[in-house]
Amino acid sequence: MNAANDLSARRTRGRRAAGRPAGYRLIGLTGTNAAGKGEIALYLKTKGFEVFSLSDVIREHLRKRGLAASRDNLIATGNGLRRRYGADILARRVMKRVRGKAVIDSIRNSREVAYLRKQPGFVLAAVDAPVELRFKRAKKRGRHESAATLEEFIAKEREEMTGGRAGQQLRRCLESADFTIINDGPLAELRRKVDQCLI
Repeated sequence: MNAANDLSARRTRGRRAAGRPAGYRLIGLTGTNAAGKGEIALYLKTKGFEVFSLSDVIREHLRKRGLAASRDNLIATGNGLRRRYGADILARRVMKRVRGKAVIDSIRNSREVAYLRKQPGFVLAAVDAPVELRFKRAKKRGRHESAATLEEFIAKEREEMTGGRAGQQLRRCLESADFTIINDGPLAELRRKVDQCLI
């Protein structure tokens, strides 16, 4: 189950004029769980981008309250923050920290996308991979995962796809991306795709 079409890192929407861009100042990353957003962020860091994650805002919130940063806690707390302070609260808090070229990771709500699109030089990239491969990656990386089986992993992801106004709206984010990168090969291939559409 790929949530986005495999466009081999090509443009998915006509937001950019023909030819190479002058350079993106803000690169937003959205995508399915364990698709490779973190790997892309690390690679872009070597290209001079500072990396921020909307999930880190939630992790800070959990840490202050002595709660584990499990996937369920991240989702529930993120949704709670959006309900209380507005659906774009995580993006607003992160943008207060941005000073130069930056990667904004873990975008999962369409209002976050809308807020970030108001910032100069912003582009949104969606990252996806076959679900079986992503499940293996999720188990291997050792984070707090509530899904013990592939079926549970898929069910959890389905919940994240079409949440309410303050919830996870991953499908909308994927569909609004300027580029889609399918990460189903070696790391060198992923970096080549990033170079092709984002650098």
